[in-house]
Amino acid sequence: MLSSAILFDLDGTLTDPQLGITRCIQYALSELGYRPPNADELHWCIEPLLKDSFSQLLKTLDSTVIEQAISLYRRRFATIRLFENSLYPQIPEILKAIRFAGYKTFLATSKPYIYATQIIEYFDLSFLFDGVYGSELDGTLSIKGDLIQHILLTEKLLPSTVVMVGDNFVKLSCGMLRER
Repeated sequence: MLSSAILFDLDGTLTDPQLGITRCIQYALSELGYRPPNADELHWCIEPLLKDSFSQLLKTLDSTVIEQAISLYRRRFATIRLFENSLYPQIPEILKAIRFAGYKTFLATSKPYIYATQIIEYFDLSFLFDGVYGSELDGTLSIKGDLIQHILLTEKLLPSTVVMVGDNFVKLSCGMLRER
């Protein structure tokens, strides 16, 4: 069966988020009294969940400290970082061509939904998606597999007809998604 829907990740797939993410991490670490690494040393923090990145950076499993770091990160993110990213070249044209070809398109990001929608609107891409899906601020649906399952159920999509673009997922022949 051919694919009927395409799920797109946001950071690192549609947009280059490195500048904003690294600056927000540096800000949070500084506010907590740590000397933050250079931005080049934080590139690895773009994909994992914030709690995992901060756990490694702060060398702690203490959820109170990690949540404080995430709160500081989000303070800067909500006001500044949200727009410290850029679209990769040709993204609007590619999305338009995919839509013209008849595919349904959905944004599937671990980023909180509230921020994902603002970024998509900022880049004037809203009309190119049938739906925008992200996590909740409390971490619900921040695991990509859970988010994808939620999209499949909500949109009544058959797993065998869906492809994920970006992120660490590959489509298996049986239609199930698994992390690489």
